[in-house]
Amino acid sequence: MEAARRGARPILRKRFYERASTAPEGPLYAVRLDDKPVRTPAGRLLAAPTLALAQALAAEWEAQRDLIDPAKMPLTRLANSIIDGVSERSAPVAEEVARYLASDVVCYRAGSPRGLVERQARHWDPIVEWVRDVLGARLLLAEGVVHVTQPETALAAAGVAIPGDPWRLGAVHSVTALTGSALLALALAQGRITADEAWAAAHVDEDWNMEQWGRDELALERRAYRYAELQAAATVLKNT
Repeated sequence: MEAARRGARPILRKRFYERASTAPEGPLYAVRLDDKPVRTPAGRLLAAPTLALAQALAAEWEAQRDLIDPAKMPLTRLANSIIDGVSERSAPVAEEVARYLASDVVCYRAGSPRGLVERQARHWDPIVEWVRDVLGARLLLAEGVVHVTQPETALAAAGVAIPGDPWRLGAVHSVTALTGSALLALALAQGRITADEAWAAAHVDEDWNMEQWGRDELALERRAYRYAELQAAATVLKNT
């Protein structure tokens, strides 16, 4: 397995620049390597809407050592996807986030064991209450995996909170996909919870199972990679 993983690893490019920095580019802030612009995979300028976000991107490039490893650059990967994808197709991305609301993970609860039921309630009930009290969306809870049809009025009320700005929308979409919950993503976007709280809430079931049956090291390795992606999305939300 290790030999196969080594064979599947991409050939990394050597670091070819001395310094990563930022510079104004119209209304945006571009990332520059030795005063040369960085391009996305589609050839667009790697530039952010705020200086703080551009500096975070530049710091990621500066942190690369002898080799440039895209796997260690989650913020750049997210920025590329937003610039090349979300910026020109915001409506389909927002619709995909909205689809998660109809079957959000925090609305589907275990019937047993008691410890898991209580843990889900501790992490998820505050989110459901926040959606009800702040967004005006009264969502139905279900036990087990049998689908429950959410009221259209509730879905519409929650859907209003989906950002229209491409950067924030791209970050919310990323968190939604990583956690399986649009509600957690919206709560993070609006400052109701932190990134660590969103991550813990998204992994209640997985953490419970590991406590009962032991750790899966390969699963934890994949999880660490995804956690870095969540942190990148949180950085975008914090700085836009």
